[in-house]
Amino acid sequence: MTKDKKANRLIQEKSPYLLQHAYNPVDWYPWGNEAFEKAKSENKPVFVSIGYSTCHWCHVMERESFEDPEVAELLNQYFVAIKVDREERPDIDSVYMTVCQLMTGQGGWPLTVFLTPDKKPFYAGTYFPKNSQYGRPGMMDILPQLHRAYHQDPDRIADIGSRLVEALKEEAGRKSEGDVTEEAVHKGFEQLAGKFDSLYGGFGEAPKFPSPHQLLFLFRYYHMTGKGSALKMAEKTLDTMAAGGIYDHIGGGFSRYSTDGMWLVPHFEKMLYDNALLMYAYTEAYQITKNERYRRIVLEIADFVAREMTHPEGGFYSAIDADSEGEEGKFYVWSKEEIMDVLGEETGTIFSELYHVTDQGNFEGKNILHLLQTDLETIAANHELSIEELENLMSKAKQLLFQAREKRVKPHVDDKVLTSWNGLMIAALAKAGSVFDDPGLLSQARKAMDFLEKYVWKEKRLMARFREGEAKYRGYLDDYAFLLWGTLELFLAEDDLHMLSFAIELKNALFERFWDENGGFFFTDRDGEELLVREKPGYDGAYPSGNSVAAYQLWRLAKLTGDIELMKRVEMCVRSFSKELNAFPVSMLYMLEAAMALFAQGREVIVIGSNGSEKRAVLWRCREEFLPFDVWSGHRPEWLEGAAKQKETDLLVFICENQACKMPMEDLSTALKAISRS
Repeated sequence: MTKDKKANRLIQEKSPYLLQHAYNPVDWYPWGNEAFEKAKSENKPVFVSIGYSTCHWCHVMERESFEDPEVAELLNQYFVAIKVDREERPDIDSVYMTVCQLMTGQGGWPLTVFLTPDKKPFYAGTYFPKNSQYGRPGMMDILPQLHRAYHQDPDRIADIGSRLVEALKEEAGRKSEGDVTEEAVHKGFEQLAGKFDSLYGGFGEAPKFPSPHQLLFLFRYYHMTGKGSALKMAEKTLDTMAAGGIYDHIGGGFSRYSTDGMWLVPHFEKMLYDNALLMYAYTEAYQITKNERYRRIVLEIADFVAREMTHPEGGFYSAIDADSEGEEGKFYVWSKEEIMDVLGEETGTIFSELYHVTDQGNFEGKNILHLLQTDLETIAANHELSIEELENLMSKAKQLLFQAREKRVKPHVDDKVLTSWNGLMIAALAKAGSVFDDPGLLSQARKAMDFLEKYVWKEKRLMARFREGEAKYRGYLDDYAFLLWGTLELFLAEDDLHMLSFAIELKNALFERFWDENGGFFFTDRDGEELLVREKPGYDGAYPSGNSVAAYQLWRLAKLTGDIELMKRVEMCVRSFSKELNAFPVSMLYMLEAAMALFAQGREVIVIGSNGSEKRAVLWRCREEFLPFDVWSGHRPEWLEGAAKQKETDLLVFICENQACKMPMEDLSTALKAISRS
């Protein structure tokens, strides 16, 4: 298809998103000095388009505009055009997304921003069609208009840019110095409960996003207060999502979000971070409830990731596209006829009843499979089957449908390995592996960690992206914070001191490269590219902010190492966001979890002795229970040396709380009971 087209500069890039645009007639530049120097020398404004390779509306805008010769002619004549992969350059994306939100009140991708040659914004939006329609301005109109405005009214353009930069600096430079109170924790719960959809679960109206960090907060709130409604909200959400079309019932894994309120019609792209955090949430739900359905979902996600999103050496790919053959969801949906052809009349009829398959379909004439409002018992009875027989039959049916689906044209896989999102998936796999005592899950996590240590950890510094042998871009806050999470989960799962040592190295790099003396962490490395502002993010988005994850995980590390100074810095980090946390805590729920950890203080469980089976039994009890504010180790830490001399014993268990250690326990049953708080 591209053999007759001329490649532009993007052909030299590694980003799958930039490469998708390498044969556009637009004279694209990657972000860099060359583009901005050209803009200065020719006195042209800069057109910046930011997106990612699995973004549906990015594909639409490319087809409508960037592949169109008329649009390309205007861009090439009047602007210097730059393409940015938001997943490789979240720093650029974050700054200009804030601009878009300031100017329009909303954001999203594709993100479209017009800049002066000194990178100051003067106009922003998201998706623009080729021609104006439905009240949305089109490229053929706004490009000439903005070209004229830039040259005919430069003072106004400069003034807009200056005011926006000042607004950005004001947002980035805010300070908070007060305490976060327990009142904020309860307020956060109340605010979240006020948004809860009691019918279908989730929070807010359509479109609905999984936002797993909200569920993690509810679990901890339930643990802290015993409030059953918190657990019920989380379970309702997890149950309905797993039953809905947002979950891939054939191949496993969750789509990005649901376009409706009942989790039926997904936006079909699958992101690594969503599946990582949902795996973590379903694992914790299992810890609390022991519901086997949650274990099944976790294992299905892990299988999906291993099969479709894993580099041969162990790292994890970023995302899978919503589109295939130019159509959103085509790979995932089914006609009634296709179901019957694969399964046969009898099994196909039962499957169609169970998964709501009809002749007319529920999505553009086809069917998104789902279990919403499915009455398993009635269907089993109607077909004279036991529940077990029905489940076995459907399991075999899904295998047949999976095999049939594998013959279809598959969606594009964005195969770059992002350090940050890999950290999340390592955390989820390590957590699940430890809770379910599953060596396979732990092996997945360990292999990915080995991959990152080999390819992106260079001279005590992380790189943000790896693809085709190239590690590139100085790591951002999220890279260090999320990988620290994964590292600590692996340590708690396997008791491997190398992981604890690596966690300490990541901690040191975090403070050296990102720490703000006023408290909290900047998003970019002190040696990173200087943008309009150096942001210090605290608000949760699709996943928790780097500051909140850093705070919670550094708290855990401080508990494990007995590092009092580190604990003080964790307190500083949380305090630096106290204004927002006290006023609108629902916007920073993971930071609120860090505050809850500080309130709870938690326990350190130290297990030593020569009886390997008893030692493993105690550590297993720590792992299988839901103990969000406790840490544990099978190694005597330095800070414990003065508490007691190790005895000649088969088992010695210390439980330390509030900077004091209780008398060590030598009896296994006593230790297990103490850990369970029963």
